[in-house]
Amino acid sequence: MSSKRRTTGLDRRHFLTAAGATLAAPYLFIPRALAAQQVIVRTPGGAYDDIRREVIYGPFEKMTGIKVVPVAATTAKLLAMFRSGNVELDVIDTGDDPLVQLHKLGALLDIPYGDFQFTNPDDLKPEFKRDYLVGNFIYASVLGYSTKAFPTGKEPQSWNDFWDIEKFPGDRMLADIASGTANLEFALIADGVPMDKLYPLDIDRAFASLSRVRPAIRKFWDTGALSSQMLADGEVDLGSVWHTRIANIIQDGAPLAIQWNQHMMMVQAYSIFKDARNREAAVKFVDFCVSPEVQAEFCKRWNAGPVHQKAYDQLPKEMLSRTPGSPELADKGFVLDAEWWADNRQAVSQKWSTWVLGG
Repeated sequence: MSSKRRTTGLDRRHFLTAAGATLAAPYLFIPRALAAQQVIVRTPGGAYDDIRREVIYGPFEKMTGIKVVPVAATTAKLLAMFRSGNVELDVIDTGDDPLVQLHKLGALLDIPYGDFQFTNPDDLKPEFKRDYLVGNFIYASVLGYSTKAFPTGKEPQSWNDFWDIEKFPGDRMLADIASGTANLEFALIADGVPMDKLYPLDIDRAFASLSRVRPAIRKFWDTGALSSQMLADGEVDLGSVWHTRIANIIQDGAPLAIQWNQHMMMVQAYSIFKDARNREAAVKFVDFCVSPEVQAEFCKRWNAGPVHQKAYDQLPKEMLSRTPGSPELADKGFVLDAEWWADNRQAVSQKWSTWVLGG
């Protein structure tokens, strides 16, 4: 994989972060054909797109003349689109699990990192850069807890503490398989497996561990919104939760906190359909999105971790202690193995269906 750079990338002084921000670019040759192009991007929508219109879509269009068209699409829609031979999207912006599935079907382009103009591919975190995808932002599944139930000095420090129902009493929650992945990794850590020895996951051992804590589990959550709401409402005292969700309600004043020890990093990523109609524009868009200035500005707004290593230098210092992927948290977490889950989800789902019903 080539990592040759064609330009020096974006200079920080060119990045304007006010409302309606634009990027004043160094000179780049934009072919006439690209000037009238568009790039169609699958995104989650909502508040996510509101931020991205301001700090990514608008600046990218002003710099290149390429219009960004964000659209919603489920994993099922993406798979059906490829299988039918009618690819309507160029770039896919989603969790890496659907991208693993599409890659196994041969649907995705090998990203031409050597053509990047805004980003030096060597500066991207290697664990979030593959032939067929490149990370967008890093988020994490963490141990969230109530500061009323567990004040300073009495808070849980690990997943072993979470599993210790007597020492840390209270209602709990964990992720349902319907959320994407069940928390088998945390179950194994609580059972003594080191973070760097988790994969391949021992499924039977993980379920045996889950059975020990199950009496204290009030609910297995299936959406990020449900998990954060249960904590905010006091329905549970502690549980696994996506850090972006709990961070938002903490900022809104909820009496909650995050234990970053043994957190699990996950990535939202970009891929490009092999049959993308606007392939050149798609490559340029992905390249722009992972440049350090764009990464830093978006992640500040979205409360997430950049995949560009130099972007951390542009984040406020106080943010680093609560940003997955940062040097401050580097030794406190591990990366979810999306390829293991893609290969084993069906087996885990079958066992989960029996186990969750008491079998």
